[in-house]
Amino acid sequence: MQELMEFLNNSYTCFHAIKNVENMLEEAGFIKLNEDEKWQIEEGKNYYTIRNSSSLIAFKIPFKQNIKGFNVVATHSDSPCFKIKPNASMIDTKNDFTTLNVEGYGGMINYTWFDRPLGVAGRIFVEDDHKIKEVLIDTNETLVIPSLAIHLTRGDDISFNHQVDLQPLLGSSNASFDRLLSQYVNCKKVLATDLFLYNKEKATLIGASNEYLLAPRLDDLECVYTSIKSLLEASPKNIAIASIFNNEEVGSTSENGANSTFLTDVLCRICNALGLDYQLIQSSSFIVSADNAHATHPNHSEKSDPTNRVYMNQGIVIKHQASLRYTTDGLSEAIFKQICKKNNVLYQDYTNRSDQRGGSTLGAISQSHLSIPSIDIGFPQLAMHSVLEVAGTYDIDEMKKALKAFLQMQYTYKNQNVVIE
Repeated sequence: MQELMEFLNNSYTCFHAIKNVENMLEEAGFIKLNEDEKWQIEEGKNYYTIRNSSSLIAFKIPFKQNIKGFNVVATHSDSPCFKIKPNASMIDTKNDFTTLNVEGYGGMINYTWFDRPLGVAGRIFVEDDHKIKEVLIDTNETLVIPSLAIHLTRGDDISFNHQVDLQPLLGSSNASFDRLLSQYVNCKKVLATDLFLYNKEKATLIGASNEYLLAPRLDDLECVYTSIKSLLEASPKNIAIASIFNNEEVGSTSENGANSTFLTDVLCRICNALGLDYQLIQSSSFIVSADNAHATHPNHSEKSDPTNRVYMNQGIVIKHQASLRYTTDGLSEAIFKQICKKNNVLYQDYTNRSDQRGGSTLGAISQSHLSIPSIDIGFPQLAMHSVLEVAGTYDIDEMKKALKAFLQMQYTYKNQNVVIE
C-alpha cells in the first residue's frame, strides 16, 4: 500500500506517471525500444516502448516454442483535471489579482476542485542550442480556486461557469506565469507547454480499520500500478503485455491513445522480430481492459443496479453492458472467471442501472483494431472523477492476483470448447 500511495502522490500528470512506470521497469531490467529504430527482440527478455512521453507498452517474451498468443492488459495514464491555456496569465491590476486561464480536461466533479492546494505540472518544450528540448516539471508554487462564500450565493442556483468560476488564483497583479516557468528551464525560450493543475493533497488511509484509500487519480492509476506490478511478477507462457494509454478521458483519439495504432504497431513489430504469424497469434489472444467501476454509495444505494451492486473490499469488478460499451461477453466472462476461481480471486459482477448510460472503455476501443476477446474489469470505487477518490485497500491484492494469473495463462477456443492452461 505504501508503494502504491507513493506512486499516486508522485504521478501528478500522465507524463509523470509514465516516467515513474519507466523507472520501475528499468529497475527490473526491462530494455527500452525506440520506435524510430529497428527492434532486436530476443526470447526470454523483457522490453518496453514509449510514445509521446505519455503512453507506454511493456512486454515479456517467453521462449518461442511456448507462445500461442498475446495476453494484453490495457489501462490509461490520464485523469480529469484542468489544462492551462497558452498566454495563461490574466492580470487584473484594478483588483490586484492574477489568475490563470484554464479549461477542463475530461469530465470532472467541478465543485471538488474548490479551496484545494493545487500544483502545476506537466512538460515544457524549450529552444536549446537550436534544438527543441522536452522538460518535465512540477512547480513549487501552490494555487487555489477560491469558492464564493455562502453569504454571497444565498438563493442562487449554484452552477459553475468554466470561464468565470473555475480559474485558479496565481497571486497578486505582480505575478507572471511566464516568469514563474522560466526558472524551471534556466530562462530558455519556452516554445510550447502541456501543463495541468493537480491536487497536492497526499494519498491517505481512512476508515475505522484503514480499510479505504483516499487519494487523487485513483482512476486509473490504481490499475496502472497493479498491471505493472503484475507484469513484473509474472512468468508468462504467452507474450505478456501491459499497455498504458493517454487521453482516455477525452476520447482516446490521439496518436498514442487506445484508438490509435500504437498497440497494433507494437504487436506487429514483436511478431516480425520473432518470425511469428500475426494473424495466427491473434486467434489465441485476449485483452483485459482495467478501469475502475462505481461502488455502491453509502448514501445513495438507489443509484446502483438492483441485482448487480458492487462493494469496496469485496473483490475486483467484472463490468457488463448489453450495448458492449463494456466488452464483456459470455466467452470472455467464462474464461476470466475460471482464471479467478483457480487462483482464489474475489470478484463481483457490475452493470449500470438500465436507465443510466455508462462510459466507453479501453477494451471497446482496442477491439476496433484487434479482433480478439476482451473483458472489462476494475476496482470498485466512490467519487469517480472527484479531485479525491475512494477505493478499498483489500482489493489491491485481488487485482494483482487476477492480473498476474491472466498474464501467465494460455487458452484455446475451438469447436465451442475452451481449454485454459
